[in-house]
Amino acid sequence: MAETRQTRVLIIGSGPAGYTAGVYASRAMLNPILVQGIEPGGQLTTTTEVENWPGDSEVQGPDLMIRMQEHAKAMGTEIIGDIITDLDLSQRPFVAKGDSGTTYIAEAVILATGARAKWLGLPSEEKFKGFGVSACATCDGFFYRGQEIVVIGGGNTAVEEALFLTNFASKVTLVHRRDELRAEKILIDRLMKNPKIEPLWFHELEEVVGAENPLGVEAVRVKHTKTGAVKEIPAKGVFVAIGHAPANELVKDVLDTHMGGYVVTKPDSTETSIPGVFAAGDLTDHKYRQAVTSAGMGCMAALEAERFLAENEGAETSLPLGYGAEVAESAAE
Repeated sequence: MAETRQTRVLIIGSGPAGYTAGVYASRAMLNPILVQGIEPGGQLTTTTEVENWPGDSEVQGPDLMIRMQEHAKAMGTEIIGDIITDLDLSQRPFVAKGDSGTTYIAEAVILATGARAKWLGLPSEEKFKGFGVSACATCDGFFYRGQEIVVIGGGNTAVEEALFLTNFASKVTLVHRRDELRAEKILIDRLMKNPKIEPLWFHELEEVVGAENPLGVEAVRVKHTKTGAVKEIPAKGVFVAIGHAPANELVKDVLDTHMGGYVVTKPDSTETSIPGVFAAGDLTDHKYRQAVTSAGMGCMAALEAERFLAENEGAETSLPLGYGAEVAESAAE
C-alpha cells in the first residue's frame, strides 16, 4: 500500500556524497531519509580495488560503499531501497514520488545522484567491464603497469586519461574517429610530445577481444572510418573516455545547469538555484569526479541544509522566481 513519509532532509542518491550527507545530517539530529536510487552505492560498486581512498591502502569498491552505508545507518539515517521518479520543487515542502508508490515530503533536499560514464554500447564492452574495460584511469590505471593499453576518445577526457596512463603503461594507443582532437591545445601538445602515446586516427572501436577463463582483455579490433578495414591491436586494458553524463533527469528542466547538464551551485557552496535544494558529488562536479571530493561535498550539503532549516524555521513557503507558476494556476482552476 502506498504511504507518505515526511522528513526534514531527503537525500537522493547513495554514493560517497549521499552517504556522507546522511552521516552529517544525522549528527545534526535532522533524521534524514536517504533513497538509494537505481544503483545503490554508485559508480564505486563497479570498481574493484580502490587505492586512493584516505585511510585504506587498498579496499574493494563495493566493500567501501557497504561501510559507508552502515556508517550512515549507524548515525541514524533511514536508508530506503527505492527510486525517485518525480521531484516537485515548485514550493516547500518539496514532494518526491518513489517507484514503490511512496511519497516523500521534505523541508530540504540533497541531490547526490552522481554521474554515469558514457559508453559505446558494444556487447563486448559490456562483457569486459571491470575485467579490462574501464572508464576511469585514476581508478584503474595502476593495475596496468608495464602493459599496452588503449584509450577511446578525442576530447579533454580522453587526452587527460591517456597522459595519466603513461605513468603506468608501456604504451598507450589513442583511438579517435577523426584526425583532429577536440581537447585543449596545451593538452594536445603534451600528448603529441609524449613518446609512450601513439594516436590512431580515423578509427573506431569495433570489438573488445579477450580470454574467457579468467575473464580478461587481450586485444581490441578497430575499424577504419573511411575504408572499413579492420585490424587488431594487442591491449590488456581499454579505457573508454568519451565523457560523463550527470544523472540529472529529475532536475534538468528545473535547476540551473551547465557544462553538459551538471547542476550549478553557488561558489564555495552546494546551494542550487532553488533555496532549500542542495547538490553534491558528481552531479555537480565536472572537474574532479573523485570519491573523496564527493564525500566532502556531501558534508557541505548537510551542514548547509542544517543552516538553511534553522534560518527558515516556520517560514512561509513560496514559489521560486520563474518556476511553478503553471502548476499554481492549474491547481487554482
